Amino acid sequence: MITPVQIKWADAPPSLRKGAKFAVLSGDPGAAGPFTIRIKMPAGYRISPHWHPTDENVTVISGTFSLGMGEKFDQASLKTLPAGGYALLPAEMRHFAWTKGGATVQVNGMGPFVLNYVNPSDDPSQAGVAK
Repeated sequence: MITPVQIKWADAPPSLRKGAKFAVLSGDPGAAGPFTIRIKMPAGYRISPHWHPTDENVTVISGTFSLGMGEKFDQASLKTLPAGGYALLPAEMRHFAWTKGGATVQVNGMGPFVLNYVNPSDDPSQAGVAK
C-alpha cells in the first residue's frame, strides 16, 4: 500500500520529453512482468506518435489527458479524458498524447515498457545524438 504523499517522483526517463515527472508504484517497467507507473505532465505537454510492444492501460488520475490514434500528431482528432477516464492501447497501436492544463496518468501493463517513436527524430532520448 502507498499513500499519495509516499509516492517518490523523479524526472521522467529520457524517452519522454523534459518536464514530466515519473513514479514507479510497483514492478519494474524496464523488465519483463507486471508494472504500474504514474506520469505527471505539465500544461501543454505533448507525446509524439509512438507505439509499445505490449498493451498499455492508462487511467487519468488528475487533470485532463487527450489521446489520438495514428502516425501523425493531429490535434483535431484528440479525445480528451477527464480524471477517472481510462484507455486501453493495444500493443503496436500508433498513438499520441497531449494535455492542455496538465495531467497525472497511471499506466499499467506487462514490461518491459518501451516507447518506439514513429518518427525517430521525435525521440527525446536521441536529441543531440550524431546520426
